[in-house]
Amino acid sequence: MKAVILAAGQGTRLRPVTLTMPKPLVPVANQPLIFYAINVLKNAGLTEIAIVINGLDSPIRTVLGDGSKLGVQLDYIVQREQLGLAHAVKLTQDFVGDEPFCVLLGDNIFQDKMVDLIRDFPASEAHVAVALIEVPDPSRFGIAEIENGKIKRVVEKPKEPPSNLAISGAYLFKSTIFEAIAQIQPSGRNEYEITDAIQKMIDLGHIVHPYTLKGWWIDAGKPDAIIQGNQLVLGDLPFTLPPDDKERVIGKCDISARVILGTNCQIIDSVIRGPAIIGDNVIVRNSYIGPYTALGDNVVIENSEIDASIVMQNCYIRNIPGRIDSSLIADNSQVEAADRVPTAHRFILAENSFVRL
Repeated sequence: MKAVILAAGQGTRLRPVTLTMPKPLVPVANQPLIFYAINVLKNAGLTEIAIVINGLDSPIRTVLGDGSKLGVQLDYIVQREQLGLAHAVKLTQDFVGDEPFCVLLGDNIFQDKMVDLIRDFPASEAHVAVALIEVPDPSRFGIAEIENGKIKRVVEKPKEPPSNLAISGAYLFKSTIFEAIAQIQPSGRNEYEITDAIQKMIDLGHIVHPYTLKGWWIDAGKPDAIIQGNQLVLGDLPFTLPPDDKERVIGKCDISARVILGTNCQIIDSVIRGPAIIGDNVIVRNSYIGPYTALGDNVVIENSEIDASIVMQNCYIRNIPGRIDSSLIADNSQVEAADRVPTAHRFILAENSFVRL
């Protein structure tokens, strides 16, 4: 059984962060988003994985390589035009051949690792299995209608939802899905929709099994969802004692349990409240790092407070009045307050930036 991760999207809802990095490489708890999909597949025993990207020069290919460092074998398939999820799946036909296969979206994180669902699918009677999640607002999602333990119909953003079971970003297919994709037409937004392909499978008489996810699920398409995903992943960290390494914890510090410190860190006269994760070569001086915060490698935080945020690599934050809260700060950013009068705000911002003072 093989696996596919779809990662060719442009990530427009995450701009300006995704102007310089693909969305699947945005870090959550200091791990790129796509690592979570790879770990789900590897945990279920699937190690032959194709990643659909928008070009062979994609940074995803540069970062992941052949997958050997992750214990998997990676191939890359190019979707030059983003014509929908079903179109992306169709491009993988030569890779998967006649085998059953699993498809995950590269920007989704699942608390449920779906091991039994994935392992049991090849021997099941179903030609499709779809991971569903209960949602309070089903009119915003593709929704599955269930009858006698099977999916009877899928409806995209219905005004009168037949259930509260939304279609998440995890699918299992047998090779008959390619026959169904060949028979669907582009939607109103000129894309070949995976929901239309699944409905075609139902119309052709194939069994489509539902699977209700346990725990939380995040579609990390927007900054707020990335930050929420970071909180949920950090919230699942196991208990660890407060670090007291005198080479890394210096001066008068107060560090709680469930704080992970990277190598060559220096925490100086500061407070850190877990769950939190601190990358390598980080300096935190005279500062407060609140719960649900992730600091990437080579970050410097001085005389500042930050809470429930993601700070990526090579960032510098200094002398910020008040507290930085629920923020997403991309690689190589500098955030500092003027240390002389007159005080003023000075910004150099990318397209679609958001600033709140």
